[in-house]
Amino acid sequence: MLSTGAVLLLAAFAVLLVMGVPIAVALGLSGVVVVITQNLGIASLPTNLWTGIAKYPLLALPVFIAAGMVFERSGVAERLVRFMSALVGRRAGGLALVAILVSMILGGISGSGAADAAAVIAVLLPSMVRQGYPRPFIASLVAASGSTAILIPPSIAFIVYAVIVPGVSIPALFIGGIVPGILAGLSLMVPALWFARKHGWGARDDEERPPLWTSLKDASWGLAAPIVILGGLRSGAFTPTEAAVVAVFYGLFVGVFIYRTLNLRRIYEAFRDSAEISAVVLTIVGLATVFAHAGSTVGAFDAFAKSLMALTTNETVMLLIITFILLVAGMLLDAISVFMIFVPMLMPVVKAFGWDPTWFGIIVTMNLAIGSFTPPMAVNLMVTCRIAGCTIESTTRWVLWMVAAMGASLLLVTFVPEVALFLPRWAGAL
Repeated sequence: MLSTGAVLLLAAFAVLLVMGVPIAVALGLSGVVVVITQNLGIASLPTNLWTGIAKYPLLALPVFIAAGMVFERSGVAERLVRFMSALVGRRAGGLALVAILVSMILGGISGSGAADAAAVIAVLLPSMVRQGYPRPFIASLVAASGSTAILIPPSIAFIVYAVIVPGVSIPALFIGGIVPGILAGLSLMVPALWFARKHGWGARDDEERPPLWTSLKDASWGLAAPIVILGGLRSGAFTPTEAAVVAVFYGLFVGVFIYRTLNLRRIYEAFRDSAEISAVVLTIVGLATVFAHAGSTVGAFDAFAKSLMALTTNETVMLLIITFILLVAGMLLDAISVFMIFVPMLMPVVKAFGWDPTWFGIIVTMNLAIGSFTPPMAVNLMVTCRIAGCTIESTTRWVLWMVAAMGASLLLVTFVPEVALFLPRWAGAL
């Protein structure tokens, strides 16, 4: 049975969302309302707000965002597209495969799906349109493939999850996300190739194939970035936070001295934009901490978990229910907000069933990856549709196939946990 404070918390949050209040503000205000009305101590608000963001693992978050911005402006995406085009060759669906592969590689650099999707579609859109790909299909495919960025390390989502769930290792999450991220990308290739061959997109590709060796040399610095980051983490040479700093300096070195695409103005713009994005993310985290404090104090999270447990004691059914909840939440809210709201609610269920928290974090993230390109509130899709010049409504017929494809890989990881856990076990991260 929900307490008065729990009902008030959830009702206030729902009303504020319906009113169009920004999610971060809605989280904070609903928490403040409960703290005041339930006499939980208003002096706790600034303390909770500060402790929510004053955590060492979160230092990596703004730095990885900066790394992604630096690489995006250094021309890495364009060179990766040329190399993948040379590797895949001229064939039906060739550029669709290139879009997926480049998105996966960029995901190993920035950890931001929206930024990767924007970079890839900006480079590939003209060529794909010339080869007959419909703009809504291009927007759908790139938005879906960009979502793999939060699975393939480094992942901003994994960092936030590790902050919420004490004792979970960020390196274990990073390494555990590699195979699910690759599976997600491979699953998207199935509908992409099927539609391309059915409609003949790219079958008559008159564009000259880039020289393989030359394009490989140009792209090698970008290809080496994930190896440097993950290699350093695996060897213990640096922590995730230090890896983020290394990524930034590596990106600056490549952009300034190798590609010579970065000048002082572009570097300033990259850091300015990354600071704005980081401020938004950390504001959500801080205000969501107030919401979480109020929810845990009035017993809202425990009541939610008990309600779920009352529905079924069957592990398979419970996983399907949680998957449905997270998919719907991911369609309506941003990933950070979903983490801050639902992970504390679901952790009692995780403990009751004895699930591995690292594996659970990976499947939560896979759910949110799917939500990031599923209408109506699909962040990645909004970005790609704006650049492609099409409406979100026009992408529905294509997006649903992408959702089904990635959903299949999600179910595999959900019901065969070792798919996600064998690599961190082998690496000694678990």
